[in-house]
Amino acid sequence: VQLQASGGGSVEAGGSLRLSCATSGFAFDTYSIGWFRQAPGKEREGVACFSSAIGMTFYADSVKGRFTISVDNAKKTVYLQMNSLKPVDTAVYYCASGLVLLTDAHECTTASGMDYWGKGTLVTVSS
Repeated sequence: VQLQASGGGSVEAGGSLRLSCATSGFAFDTYSIGWFRQAPGKEREGVACFSSAIGMTFYADSVKGRFTISVDNAKKTVYLQMNSLKPVDTAVYYCASGLVLLTDAHECTTASGMDYWGKGTLVTVSS
C-alpha cells in the first residue's frame, strides 16, 4: 500500500492550494480516505474525509466552506482543494486510508480506522 501526497508549498493568507494523494495497492473505491494535518506542537487532526461506502464527505469545523475533498477513482487519487487559507492552516498534511465506514465528522477528526498513511506535504501560510 502506498500513498504519496504532493502539492504543498508556501502561500499568503487568502490564497489557495490543491493537494493530491496518489495511491496504489488497495481497493481505492472501497476504502475511506482522508486528509489530516499536524501543526508544530499540536496533535494531529482530521481535516476532511471521504467515506466510500456511503459516498459522504466530512469536514472539520475549522475548514468547512474553505476546503473540499474529492476523489478520482480512475486515477486512484484524492485531492484537497484549499481556499481562503489562513496562517492557522500551516501544518504538514497527510493522506491516509482505511477499510472503515466513516459515519460522522468526529470519526474523521480522530482518524478512526485509518491504517495506511503517506508521507506528508508541508503547507505554510503567511500573514
